[in-house]
This record gives sequence, C-alpha cells and structure tokens, in this order.
Amino acid sequence: MSPQFQRLVDRRPALSADELLDGFRPSERFGEVSFDTYRPDPAQPSQAQAVAELQRFAGSVSGPGSGGKGGGFFSRMFGGSSGAAKGSKQGIYLDGGFGVGKTHLLASLWHAVPGPKAFGTFVEYTNLVGALTFPKTVQALSQYTLVCIDEFELDDPGDTVLMSRLMRELSDAGVKLAATSNTLPGSLGEGRFAAADFQREIQVLADQFEVLRIDGEDFRHRGLPEAPASIADEAIEATVEQRFDGKVVAMDEFSELVEHLSVVHPSRYRHLIKDLEGIVWRNVHTVDQQALALRLVVLADRLYDRDLPIVASGTSFDEVFTPEMMAGGYQKKYYRAVSRLTALAREGMSDRA
Repeated sequence: MSPQFQRLVDRRPALSADELLDGFRPSERFGEVSFDTYRPDPAQPSQAQAVAELQRFAGSVSGPGSGGKGGGFFSRMFGGSSGAAKGSKQGIYLDGGFGVGKTHLLASLWHAVPGPKAFGTFVEYTNLVGALTFPKTVQALSQYTLVCIDEFELDDPGDTVLMSRLMRELSDAGVKLAATSNTLPGSLGEGRFAAADFQREIQVLADQFEVLRIDGEDFRHRGLPEAPASIADEAIEATVEQRFDGKVVAMDEFSELVEHLSVVHPSRYRHLIKDLEGIVWRNVHTVDQQALALRLVVLADRLYDRDLPIVASGTSFDEVFTPEMMAGGYQKKYYRAVSRLTALAREGMSDRA
C-alpha cells in the first residue's frame, strides 16, 4: 500500500487556549515513565538521591495553589526576607549533563502529582505567552498544582525578564515549579547577552530553586553524531515508498516549509504534525536567517517528541545551520536540533517500516 501523502505547508492549526494548554504534558517518549522506571547508576549516588528528593517534593504538591498565595519565594525576594530554609522553596531544579535522565525524572514528577499540571520546554512557555498574552497565561497557570519546565535556558534579555515575571506570579499564587537544565541557575545567560545588566532577574531565578545535581556521563563532550548521507532527490520517492508503506506522511519542499513556519506560531507546531507517521523533506538547504532557524529548532524538538522518522534529500542535517549560528549565542539550541534531526534521519533510513 502506498503512503498517504499530505503537506505541512497546507496545515494552519487554529487552537483555543484550552487546546494549547492541553498540549502541556510529557511527550510520547515519557508518557508512562515513573520514579520506579528510572534506573539510577550505582556508581553515581546523586541519581538515587535525586529520586528521593523528587519523591519528597512530589509529596508537597497537594492541590492547586498548594504553596499558598502570598507566600511564594518571589514575594520574599522583593518584599520580605531574602531566603528560605532548604526544603521550603517552591521550586526544584535538576542540573546535570545530557543523558543522565533529567527529563525522565521531571516527567516522573509530573505523573506523580495531582492536577491540573503543566509540562513543557522553556521555549514552549515563552511561545505560550506569545500566543495567549502574559495576563491570560498567568491566569491559566495560576490554577495549576505544578508547572514543569524542561530544558531551561535563557537566550536573550526579553526571555530573562519574561520568565522572571511569570515565575514570580505563579509562585505568589502557590504553584510549585520544577525545571531541568544543563546550566546552574546562577549561570543562566552566560555568554549570550550582557548578563550583568540583568543580574537582578537572574539572581531572582537562581534563588528560587533547591538545586539537585545529577552526576553521570555528560554527552556534551562527544560532539555531534555523524549525519547520514543525503538521498538524491530523484531517488527519494522510491525510498519513501519502501520506508513508509501505508503510512500517513507529510512531504514538503524544504524551502517552502521553512517559509511556512514563519506564519504558524511555534505554540502550534505540536498540532502542525499531529496524526503523522513520517516526514519527507525535499532539497534541504542551509538556513541562513536566524529567525527562521530558531523556528526550525522548535519544529525539530516537536518532531523528536513524536519520534517521527525523516527522509530527506539535499544538504545533510549537520550543515542545515550556518557555521556562525553553530558558534553563536544560540549554539546549544542548534546543536540539540542537529542531534535530534540526525537521529530522526537515521530512523528514516532504517529498514523498519
């Protein structure tokens, strides 16, 4: 049976606020994980300690606004005492390298506590604010028991101030917060902008979390995986027929897709790829406009969440961003996107149907 072809460029998902918020849950990769399914490395005691601390933290989440309005850590920062004893903070922060299970643990925390609750990446929350407006985002999330922020990273001053304000509002409403990152809270933003000019916001963020360091092998030092060789465009149809027999697949000209991303809000990318079983991009090329490149990063994250295999012709994914981008302030985002697109391309080239 031949693949059922669609085009992403024909999709313009329109979602209500409730539909957007409903997407703030762990991806299929972490849809059924728990603290019991996490396997701590016996050689890394910090991993087992992190599980115990997160279980304790989960027990402190008892219902919407469980921290008590007015008693959040931001109110203490700006209006009262400057700190709190260990264990009394509203936030918990998982720091460690790639591949130590931080997202697994964050998703396990989400599964362990009562709702309503939210789980999303840092960029998904900033995009949510862009889609709903700041007041409506605060109003919606203030009713939640827990807000989980995966891949916490501050890339520009605007995001620093935005997340500082959002966390202050949520904390003051008694919402518990949990985050993961590869950067300690006090180092967020380093090398990306004039951090000293925003030290107040950065320090506010740093003082909010009980930090749990999770040790283990750090895959950041392995560099990028080698991307599979690109397919000649004249051979792509035969490859797609074999790889996606009977599946629902989106096939797009890469240049048209990249332009289409500029007219679809990133908060809707999850729904842009809904119900698909594969992705085909023809004539992939290097993206040299940073605004479009960052939108491609978001799409790569959503594709990786869904584990959608990619078959592509043209430039290999290790050259999809310019050398200047790969060496610039957003390099962590671009390296992650290349790694994830490469993994999906390898899946697309596998023999499994």
